[in-house]
Amino acid sequence: MGMSGGVDSAVAAALLLEQGFEVIGVTMLIWNPPGLDRADQGGCCWLGAAEDARRVAARLGVRHYVLDFQDVFYDTVIRNYADEYRAGRTPNPCIRCNEFVKFGALLRRAEQLGAERVATGHYARVRWDEKSCRWLLLRGLDARKDQSYALYRLKQDQLARTLFPLGEMDKSRTRALAAELELPVANKPDSQEVCFVPDNDYPTFLAQLVPESRREGAIVDPDGQVLGRHPGVAGFTVGQRRGLGLSSSRPLYVTRIDPETNRITVADGDHASLFAREVIATDANLITLKEPGGPCSVTAKIRYNMPDRPATLVIEDEERLRVLFQEPQRAVTPGQALVCYDGELVLGGGVIERAA
Repeated sequence: MGMSGGVDSAVAAALLLEQGFEVIGVTMLIWNPPGLDRADQGGCCWLGAAEDARRVAARLGVRHYVLDFQDVFYDTVIRNYADEYRAGRTPNPCIRCNEFVKFGALLRRAEQLGAERVATGHYARVRWDEKSCRWLLLRGLDARKDQSYALYRLKQDQLARTLFPLGEMDKSRTRALAAELELPVANKPDSQEVCFVPDNDYPTFLAQLVPESRREGAIVDPDGQVLGRHPGVAGFTVGQRRGLGLSSSRPLYVTRIDPETNRITVADGDHASLFAREVIATDANLITLKEPGGPCSVTAKIRYNMPDRPATLVIEDEERLRVLFQEPQRAVTPGQALVCYDGELVLGGGVIERAA
């Protein structure tokens, strides 16, 4: 059981015990770097989380280990995070952490501990489909907490060995169970931002991590007129409104980030350059679908906190997807995930390359 020190994984561990599983609690130490100024955030990346998880394990009477995954986290998540921002893209580190750390490195370590499965507190569901002979990923029943978007990269062998005990529950019931079981994290607030970025201050974090990313450049309008200056393209994202450092009578939004010219383009919120219907995604992972084909009707989303929208999907090859939304989508962001659904089923997705 991956125990993050939060209420979700604590209740998930308790549910597995009730179901008769032998549970081994594991907290992953994944980010505790020297030299980066920070306060302890209390999220799943910091040492404080391990102490919360230890207290939960003691309450439940299960073994608990803290395992060092800092190297694999740095190699697969942090490096990508820095590289993507340097390239003018906006990464999703939680998705990569799920793929390479929680359901990659942790699964391999579970084998060494003699464990058959890895469980987490994600709100999603896994099901075996006899007809297709494939493991399926489904949304969690609590639509407000559904985390299937962040799990779309899981492969068949990973899904086959994964348990999501909270997939059939809503968050209010999770909180109520935590209180009933007198778990020490019952009232602990949820983590809302990227766990390893102190105070959600991306520019400062990136400046400390990759100082070379701080190269001043111009902020321009769609016609190329200079409106101001920026301290470096890293840390900006398409669709961003706050923190531009511009004086304007109307809200302006980032529409383009060009690391080659070191320019950031901004426009009004209703400018055509901020909207697109067609999205190209690469590095695809297909869960339900096994081969190229299309077009087919789906719903799709281009960021975690948005409802999925009607669209047409074409699987151009095993690595590349093309999605045409029925309505223009705002702020299609290179580096983020495009995930496609058929009702409650996650069909698959890819990393957004560009708006076509």
